[in-house]
Amino acid sequence: MTKNKGTLKRLAGYVGRYKLYFFLALVSAIVSNILMIIGPFIIGKGVDYIVDKNNVKFQPLLKIAAILLILYCVSAVFQWIFQVLSSIISNRTIEDLRKEVFDNLSNLHLRYYDRNPHGEILNKLTNDMEFISDGIYQAITQFLSGIVAIIGSLTFMCILSVKITLVVILMTPVCFFIASFITTRSNSLFKEQSKTIGELNGYIEEIMSNEKVVKAFGYEKRSEEKFREINGRLYKCGRWSQFYSSLVNPSTRLVNNITYILLGITGGIAALSGRLSIGNISSFLTYSNQFSQPINNITSVSTQLQGALASAGRVFALLDEKPEEQEREDMPVLSDIQGNIKFTNVAFSYSPDKPLIEDFNLEVKRGEKVAIVGPTGAGKTTIVNLLMRFYENSKGKMLVDGVDITSVTKDSLRKSFGMVLQETWLFSGSIRDNISYGKNDATDEEIIAAAKAANAHSFIKRLPNGYNTIISEGGENLSQGQRQLLTIARAMLELPPMLILDEATSSVDTRTEAKIQQGFFKMMKGRTSFVIAHRLSTIRDADLILVLNNGHIEEQGNHEELLKKKGFYYKLYNSQFDAE
Repeated sequence: MTKNKGTLKRLAGYVGRYKLYFFLALVSAIVSNILMIIGPFIIGKGVDYIVDKNNVKFQPLLKIAAILLILYCVSAVFQWIFQVLSSIISNRTIEDLRKEVFDNLSNLHLRYYDRNPHGEILNKLTNDMEFISDGIYQAITQFLSGIVAIIGSLTFMCILSVKITLVVILMTPVCFFIASFITTRSNSLFKEQSKTIGELNGYIEEIMSNEKVVKAFGYEKRSEEKFREINGRLYKCGRWSQFYSSLVNPSTRLVNNITYILLGITGGIAALSGRLSIGNISSFLTYSNQFSQPINNITSVSTQLQGALASAGRVFALLDEKPEEQEREDMPVLSDIQGNIKFTNVAFSYSPDKPLIEDFNLEVKRGEKVAIVGPTGAGKTTIVNLLMRFYENSKGKMLVDGVDITSVTKDSLRKSFGMVLQETWLFSGSIRDNISYGKNDATDEEIIAAAKAANAHSFIKRLPNGYNTIISEGGENLSQGQRQLLTIARAMLELPPMLILDEATSSVDTRTEAKIQQGFFKMMKGRTSFVIAHRLSTIRDADLILVLNNGHIEEQGNHEELLKKKGFYYKLYNSQFDAE
């Protein structure tokens, strides 16, 4: 409960950014509800004019009807304004919240993405945000309007009869007690429901994005079983949370109906004693409904409000994730890069209890081509991740031209490297835009030259609209090899002073790979390059080959030197040809 209060207070802080809209919404709610509340009082006067059927006063009745028409029309206009302003507040609040969440996601350390399923993160940006938006809208429309209606109705009831009003006042706490009792018990179920929805979305995203693998390994039945298990848990917590929350509205309505009966009895007694007219009793009963209706409305949306608070808690938990340490504004940039790189006693582990890289030392001179080979899990990709500062080493130093990479901005460091990864990433847009992703001001000539160097120009020209062809998200309407060629062209367009090629040609055929290697040779000339490769035949011309095993340099030297040693590299190299 304390956590919910903290979440509610924090959410109110976002809503509070729109004080002017909130004030105008409050004014609109007051005007609309006051006009609606005045109506029953006037109707009561009209009832008194027709009690005596032999002496009906039509002239005053017509005047009352005209007044009521004007009152209700004006009330409807202000009610519409109130609804529009409430929608603006909720939508703008979510716009701010979603922007902050996305900004924080952009600054989070990569470890966060390693620990959390992407589908669950996506769920927080979409479904959870929608739940919060609906919750804010309902809170404003029901609570704000309800408070005005309750105060106004109570005031007019007191004007008609203080004694009878006491009956309503004494029964009201019973409604709130019942609502509080039930919602307290259902709150934990709503939190579990929100968490399970995120888990289900994460699993669906995982299966859908790897459907080919699922079918290839005949995993359909097992994936269905796991889906049913998660979906079953979601059904169970959803069913019980809805069950408990559904008790609120009928329970409070029962109390309100009992109150209505008591008012009818006490009002009848008052009328018989001459203290209230028939019209007054009619007005009183209407005010009783107007008093209880906001309470019923609030309890009826309690399910939605609890779901919104549970979603807000999940979103705020994401916002509270610590981003990467912010760099000082006066931190220098890495400039005039020659490409001399040095690792000194570098250590790193993804998990504290499982060391990966320990006392790693390496010195690379400008323009050298360094190949990194070794078995899976040896730490090949980790080395370049540390060099790019995607992860921070726990010990030692890494220097570029004698400058500690932690003393310069990450942006300037990363722009110093051109990177082609094994995993291709393309966005929905034209081929031209995808190639120029890192260089928006690139000319058509530069883009075409980069595509030709990557051996991508010929297949691009065969597409319906050439470089203007729109590709789908992830490049799903292209082959894996074509996607890889585009990422290589993207790196060739930038031509930074240092290059990192992580299995860059793993998705292309041998013939295309040979042509790309020629392009890489031109691109790497005079540039310090790191090449991670499983096909050892592609790195024979490397100036230095590092053979990694369990985070340590097992052997180093050029291709010929390592073969002569007949050590670990020799076995790796020959094992590939034996396998072929």
